[in-house]
Amino acid sequence: MGIFDRFRHQGQDKAKDMSDAAEKKANERTGNKYEDQVDSAQQRVEGQLGMDRDRPDQP
Repeated sequence: MGIFDRFRHQGQDKAKDMSDAAEKKANERTGNKYEDQVDSAQQRVEGQLGMDRDRPDQP
């Protein structure tokens, strides 16, 4: 694994952590009333940014 691959992987990990934090905060502020919608939106955004959780890491 090259140095650029490591940076890319670290960036994706940080972006996923930030996405999870945003989802948690949204759910806290709405009292989990819109949990399904927030989760769906998070998945769509991550998919558009190439951060699909179900897809294995690309080389």
